[in-house]
Amino acid sequence: MKQLLNGAGYLAYLWAAGQFCKKHLAASKKKDWLFVMLSMSVYLVLNRIATLYPDGYILVVTVNHLLFTGLVLLFFQERWEKKILAAAMLMTVMAVGVNFFEAFLSCFALFFKYTVKMVSEPFLCEWEGGGVRGVSQCLAAGSVYWLSKHVQTLFCGRRGKWYALLAVPLFIILTVMDVAAWGAGCGIMVRSGGSMGLYYDQMFSHAGFLLLSLLLSFAAGVYVFGMNRIYLEQEKSGRYRLQNTVYQMITEQYQQSERLRHDMKNHIVALSALFQNKEWEKMGDYLKKMADSGMDAGGDLTGNKAVDALLYQKRKRAEETDIDWECDVQMPKGCISEFDLCVLFGNLLDNALEACQRMQCREYRFIHIQAKTVKKCFLLEVKNSMNQAETYTDGFTIKENPWEHGIGMMNIGDVVHGYDGVIQLQAENGIFAISILMPLPDAAYDSKTAV
Repeated sequence: MKQLLNGAGYLAYLWAAGQFCKKHLAASKKKDWLFVMLSMSVYLVLNRIATLYPDGYILVVTVNHLLFTGLVLLFFQERWEKKILAAAMLMTVMAVGVNFFEAFLSCFALFFKYTVKMVSEPFLCEWEGGGVRGVSQCLAAGSVYWLSKHVQTLFCGRRGKWYALLAVPLFIILTVMDVAAWGAGCGIMVRSGGSMGLYYDQMFSHAGFLLLSLLLSFAAGVYVFGMNRIYLEQEKSGRYRLQNTVYQMITEQYQQSERLRHDMKNHIVALSALFQNKEWEKMGDYLKKMADSGMDAGGDLTGNKAVDALLYQKRKRAEETDIDWECDVQMPKGCISEFDLCVLFGNLLDNALEACQRMQCREYRFIHIQAKTVKKCFLLEVKNSMNQAETYTDGFTIKENPWEHGIGMMNIGDVVHGYDGVIQLQAENGIFAISILMPLPDAAYDSKTAV
């Protein structure tokens, strides 16, 4: 009965581990189930060996960890460093989680026997211990499933050394937990000195395991998520610096165009003279020089010069790659900083252009942009085509350059939340749509329309 309950609980954990790896490392459904079945077979064989040779517990556990890591490396994709990190996370959650839940449930069961059933020296029989172990493994499996939804950024666009560095402390925590479990299996307990009885000795031991598990969980969480937070902040800072440089370049380009338009009368006089004298070659050179100076940089389209210049550049990129471009923008005046507008439009349009360029069929590529004032709020909507095979989850899509994976959406979120706005996302039937709504001050309702 004990072995059956343990096996059922471990199978639940392996299923959750397979889903975790499938989501973050990628694998076919067939390989996913093959990984689960082979891992279960390894567990059953090693568990039988541990039963026959209890003194070899540490060796059996070590072999199990090595074989589990090997199966993750064999059946899933991505770089080997990333797979090592995934295996380390799964084994650490299993070891720490099972010991935590087992200690907690054991304390509860002993307390129930002692206080309700009035057993003076309660202990858990074989099937009760097996049940507690099985339930603990199921709860650990739930922890793995929960964790898989909160570590997307950990497995996106990092260097191989970063993954390896993140995995090392997890293996150390795993080793500490295994040694503690071996000690408990050998009868090493926290004792009261013999004056309080077996009940309190068991309660003290389980409470010690509970505290150790909590400390190790806290250490692992702080290290993993802290390192990830530091990395993301560095990436966001670098992206903002790059966007600031681009914004300055756009501003300089627009100022150059303004100077050229200021001298338009003189240019018209010069071109008229060349036309009357039929000096076509000189006239062509003159027009080319005007174009190179920024004469074709669009016009005052939206009421915001920085946005005008940025839209012009993105439209040129769209035209060069056969992307249908529609733009209807009404910009409110003076309520949103030009830098924040460049962050919004720049990241949204860069993502849209990349999604369209990944499409093999050029006929269906499109980007539609709309911005206007709606009920004292600024509404910005961008729709673009995308490969139907691509997916979108919590700010992350498939990208050609993994180093920028998700950072653009986080920058957009920072700007929108800074204005107390909201973001709505939708991806279905080969169309990705994002809507941004930001409240405006009363002085911002006057706007200028452009298409």
